[in-house]
Amino acid sequence: MSKPKVQIISARDAGLPVIDGPGPVFDADAIARADETLKAMSGSFQQWLEADVRRLQQTRLDAERAAWSDLALEEVMGVSHDIKGMGQSYGYPLATEIAASLCRLIETSAGKAAARANPALVAAHVDTLRAIVRDHITSTEHPTGRALFKALAGQVEKLGVAPR
Repeated sequence: MSKPKVQIISARDAGLPVIDGPGPVFDADAIARADETLKAMSGSFQQWLEADVRRLQQTRLDAERAAWSDLALEEVMGVSHDIKGMGQSYGYPLATEIAASLCRLIETSAGKAAARANPALVAAHVDTLRAIVRDHITSTEHPTGRALFKALAGQVEKLGVAPR
């Protein structure tokens, strides 16, 4: 008989500490301290997002010089993924949505091929992110920002390259 490929180990059976009970993992004081820390750091959020967008612009330029190779597009993907993950925390939910659209475009092989065929779509995502950060467009309801997002996301959706 062959050995199973996966072995499930119970933390309790292994003698490891286990959190029991319905109570929260963090108490109200820990959450309040985390909120205060975020508030204290919030003055830096704009600078951090601007730095991330500059990095994204640089990876876009590098990708263009590299003829939009898979490796170069992976670099663009990595930075756009960072922005996607932090935009909301930085107070820019629209940046999160636009970066997510860019990630959806280039996360698959078919998407990378579509980006090579139409690099202007990648550039439009990056330029839109640059504009909303430059102009401090934080609301997802900003009319111009919303229109740009819908146009970009619509183009990605129409390509059919993004996973569902």
